[in-house]
Amino acid sequence: MKQLIYAFALLLPALIFGQDVTVKGAVLEKTNQNPIELASIAFLDSETNAVIQETTSDTKGHFEVKIKPGKYHLHINFFDFEPAILNQVQISEDKNIGKVFLTAKETKVLDEVKVVSEKSSIETRLDKKIFNVGKDLISKGGSANDILNNVPSVSVNATGTVSLRGNSSVRILINGKPSVMTQNNGLEQIPAESIERVEVITNPSAQYDAQGASGIINIILKKNKANGFGSSVTGTAGVPNNNSLGVNMNYKKEKFNLFSDIRYGRLTLFGDDKLFRTNYENTAVSGYIDQKTDRIRNLNRFNLYFGSDYYINQNNTLTASYYYRHNTAKSNVDYLFSYLDANKNQTQRITAKESYREPQISNQIELNYVKNFAKKGKKLTANIQYDFWNDDENEFITERTETPSPTVKTIKSRDVESSKDVVFQTDMSFPLTEKSKFDIGLKGEIRRINSDYIVWDNAVQIDSLTNLLHYDERIFGIYSQYSNGYKKFQYQLGLRAEHFNTGSSDLKDEFKTDKNYTKLFPTVHLTYEIKNNFNVQLSYSRRIDRPSFYQLNPFGGIADRRNIRIGNPDLNPMYIDSYEMGTLYKWEKFSLNPSVYHQHTINLFDITVTRNSNDYLVEKSINSGTENRYGFEMNATYTPYKWWFLSSDFNFYKFDQKGLFTVSDKTWSSRLNSRIKLKSWTVQNNFNIIGAKKTGQIESQEQLWADMAVGKEFWKEKASLTFKIDNIFDSRISRDYISGKNYTIDGERRFTGTRASLTFTYKFNRKKGDRDRLPE
Repeated sequence: MKQLIYAFALLLPALIFGQDVTVKGAVLEKTNQNPIELASIAFLDSETNAVIQETTSDTKGHFEVKIKPGKYHLHINFFDFEPAILNQVQISEDKNIGKVFLTAKETKVLDEVKVVSEKSSIETRLDKKIFNVGKDLISKGGSANDILNNVPSVSVNATGTVSLRGNSSVRILINGKPSVMTQNNGLEQIPAESIERVEVITNPSAQYDAQGASGIINIILKKNKANGFGSSVTGTAGVPNNNSLGVNMNYKKEKFNLFSDIRYGRLTLFGDDKLFRTNYENTAVSGYIDQKTDRIRNLNRFNLYFGSDYYINQNNTLTASYYYRHNTAKSNVDYLFSYLDANKNQTQRITAKESYREPQISNQIELNYVKNFAKKGKKLTANIQYDFWNDDENEFITERTETPSPTVKTIKSRDVESSKDVVFQTDMSFPLTEKSKFDIGLKGEIRRINSDYIVWDNAVQIDSLTNLLHYDERIFGIYSQYSNGYKKFQYQLGLRAEHFNTGSSDLKDEFKTDKNYTKLFPTVHLTYEIKNNFNVQLSYSRRIDRPSFYQLNPFGGIADRRNIRIGNPDLNPMYIDSYEMGTLYKWEKFSLNPSVYHQHTINLFDITVTRNSNDYLVEKSINSGTENRYGFEMNATYTPYKWWFLSSDFNFYKFDQKGLFTVSDKTWSSRLNSRIKLKSWTVQNNFNIIGAKKTGQIESQEQLWADMAVGKEFWKEKASLTFKIDNIFDSRISRDYISGKNYTIDGERRFTGTRASLTFTYKFNRKKGDRDRLPE
């Protein structure tokens, strides 16, 4: 931390003096004078046309920006509205430019200007980075996972695990709140077209939950604001099977807004594994196991969402909504086990067939209240949410020993998991002066998960594997934070207190735990603007990562008895101290966002893989010790021509782990995105690479893959057609080397191959900028 402070201090002599002035205004629709939220306001140098400063309008259409005195062109832009251009605006003191009205594209604007600057891909706030992803073609017809895979700093592996800067301990929110949509790989159910932007918060402020070692990813969904009736239909067809149909409808009047969304889809995934295990006795090879697995997974998905906003008056809004999801996963898996002696002569051959079926039903009921006060910026929000779901996993395995002596056995298991989760939260923001404000809030979450697990061997119940587990979690938090600024310096100081009680119990009293914690989580965010296009940010936060039920549940399934995964009910939370320093440089065509970071973790989560007395490998989550991680990250964008946009991100980090495992290693990842727009056609390409690394017992090789998409808009931009290919060269393969006591494994896993799809979207009574309303 001292090095970061020294680096910041060295920058102070380079400050450019000059008093900024404040420019205010409001952006409204011309036809009905409704405020426009998230309109882009850009200040361009009057001589060079370089973008000097950018901001967006708030929920009431207001905007406010600090800028040096001078002469500027102002570009105000929002989706399908004509841009408003104010040329040669002289700003010498605080100025209120008043109301700016935007009209439909057929209507003339203030000045005849054909080309306007697009909304930035990267925006920075005091405590977050915002990535606007609305023009991303690669994700057309895809899901939230496809969007996240194209957001800098974020990656999603083939199993749906989301990582931030290479760390999968990340908290995912929908519109700032926890959601049933993030559970059981629910991000696959969120259509990519419904996402407005993604907020990446590596050092969250005290306003957010302390959960998430690497930070928070907040997915902001679109909301339709147009009056009257509007609808959109989206259909996708793909190879292998990827067919879906979705309909979104919205009806808005002065006092209420009705919204609904219904979607159905079918998806087929092919995958295969190759595992070659070498067994040792006293360092000498004693034998081998060569395992091959082929799987076909079919997913049926049905999603229903509906609700209403009720505008009590201009300052009070009440929203009620209901979300329902019914998915069914079916898998057919073929296993082949070849046992070899030390000379690689086959001694035993076993085949197995697994039939797997897993219906999932999820529900979410939500009531939300928002009150805006007469004083600008003073706001109260209150939210209560009830989630309940159940997941019925059924496995049936027929195992045949072909040599040396033929035998047949059957294994059957059923795990019925269910959850009930109540979340309540309220936040209040008090503006104190023009630059300062005070925020307070509280939150509570009460959850119970049940897992009823039964196993039969040749139709005989195995009592040692049959049990009923209850897991309870109660988390209560309260926070306060203060924000202020002086000239070019801004700061935010926060403190969050959380009390959480977790416990598990079971019928056999084998997994009983009861843990209570009360912890403080301070946060600090500092920003200094050196120039209008260059600032420096410093931040610190203390975080926690509580284990998931997947890590805690001791019943991990028995389909592959030679490679068993079990949970650890006694797993303790991780605690993380996170430090970061970053800057943002912006020029007319180019932007750079470099940062350095350090994280110190105790009670580090890791995995042990042990060989038991039956010669099976057992994988289990543990607290392995401590980790220090040092990293450098760079995000960049470049627009060499008006029709060509490039973005790239690079992340490198070194880590030292001490405890059960002593490991020092380094790794990196990078992504390059190219988007070319020619009239109504758009072509996009993505190239991705994840470097090799070693953690604990596992060494992972590098992965690289590429995606591409081509899209066209027609019928006055009411319709669009997008063709895309994911994993073009079928190169997204996970290769690992695992070493343990008396064994090693060379593994290769392909979860899905090359996929192609075609997506068609049509909007009824909606313009290009009108947006769908989906679950929060």
